[in-house]
Amino acid sequence: MHILRFLILSLSCLVPLATVADEVRVAVASNFAATLHRLAEDFSAATGHKVLISAASTGKHYAQIRNGAGFDVFLAADAARPQRLEQEGIGVPGSRFVYAEGRLVLWVSGAQTLVDARSYLAQMAYRRLAIANPRLAPYGQAARQVLESWRLWTTLRPRLVQGENVSQALHYVASGNAEAGMVALAQVLSLAGARHGSYRVIPADLHAPISQQALLLREHPAAEAFLEYLRGARARALIRQAGYGLPAPA
Repeated sequence: MHILRFLILSLSCLVPLATVADEVRVAVASNFAATLHRLAEDFSAATGHKVLISAASTGKHYAQIRNGAGFDVFLAADAARPQRLEQEGIGVPGSRFVYAEGRLVLWVSGAQTLVDARSYLAQMAYRRLAIANPRLAPYGQAARQVLESWRLWTTLRPRLVQGENVSQALHYVASGNAEAGMVALAQVLSLAGARHGSYRVIPADLHAPISQQALLLREHPAAEAFLEYLRGARARALIRQAGYGLPAPA
């Protein structure tokens, strides 16, 4: 009788373990997708939770979420869209935080050696310059602000090719459809871009901060665990290694 009771208690303890693992659906800005894949693997190994990743421009995800897309977490490339969603009553109040600070670079392809970003752009020894769409993507907005600051926006507009997001802008350069692009540092590093061209980091004071914010879209234990992981030292180290700046620890 004691043995039977012990077996029943043992089985009752095992049942919850089979249901602990869950899925976290994350809408992520395209610039952070490669980094998120590495973070997701680390998080899944530690918790058993599976992270389902949907990468697109921040503007596109914002529209999808407002229209009821079933995401648990929004990792935007700016602070404006998560804040707007929270103000509109979408998402868990008080859950927003900056998970990464984006860095904009000018990347040139091929055997070119880039010495000074502004001089290269002003000399216009190229046919096409790729940027993300400023209306949809924060990195595109930052690129426009830099060009306006250097008084090159109007001059260079005929040479611009705009991607829906910064990943598409990167692809234009990598594929040879543009000789240069204003893209995310982390993406260039992930492609070992220095071996296939060169880049220069754009001074951050030339554009608004690219403060990439996270927002919990619904109360969900696995999603909450993921955001807690994202705040932790291990995730922060991986984010820094990827080429992002970091806010001061909370």
